[in-house]
Amino acid sequence: MLAALPMYDRPEMRAATDAFWALTRDALRARGLDAPEALTRNAASLWDLWTAPDLLVSQTCGLPLRAKLGTRVRLVCTPDFGLPGCPFGYYNSVLVTRPDLADAPLARLVTRVAANDGLSQSGWGAIFAHAARHGLTPRRPILTGGHAASAQAVLTGQADIAAIDAQTWRLLLRHEPDLAVLHELARTAPTPALPLITAKGRDPEPILAALEEALAALPARHRAALCLEGFANLPLCAYAALAIPPDPADLPE
Repeated sequence: MLAALPMYDRPEMRAATDAFWALTRDALRARGLDAPEALTRNAASLWDLWTAPDLLVSQTCGLPLRAKLGTRVRLVCTPDFGLPGCPFGYYNSVLVTRPDLADAPLARLVTRVAANDGLSQSGWGAIFAHAARHGLTPRRPILTGGHAASAQAVLTGQADIAAIDAQTWRLLLRHEPDLAVLHELARTAPTPALPLITAKGRDPEPILAALEEALAALPARHRAALCLEGFANLPLCAYAALAIPPDPADLPE
């Protein structure tokens, strides 16, 4: 069986993540599930992990869920991180730019976008939808491979704007304070947060029960490190209702 929590697994939070998994693992085993001793980290392919028939639980992103995974996995629940301005189980993105561009029009900024991945809701879907609400279409973004790298691309002038997952931005300010010089231009509209999934043929209910039991038993210091508030039971249609943004490669440079 495979288990992974890859989306916010920073080294500084490893002890808290492992403590949460140990409690979850024991709660799963108490329910008769063959939970692995430790989390899978540094998987060669997240797609292979997410679609593995022996996947017990993993976190993915809302855009891959609605674009490619919806019929291949089961939705377990959606973690909530108590983000400002977001309903329970929702998150949004922070649009960051450099201070010297704080008053620049959005139309100019979205000509030089940094995005972590073309299938990231927070890094690409959110900024594309935000621009569309202002009657704009971003130019082809540079793809950086990670939110921290997108923020650094803005900081160093490789790009003029990036959308950073609001929970990731909170963690970046906590653990990479050099990025605090960036200007927060806006926050995008809330969308369902990063879901937890299991293999298609597996019952999600005992997994959710184990996660809730583990969170209740997690020491306060670890809970604060993870910023984890609880788990929402959002339906798959809440994710599927959102538009799928174009492939960045299809946009003009």
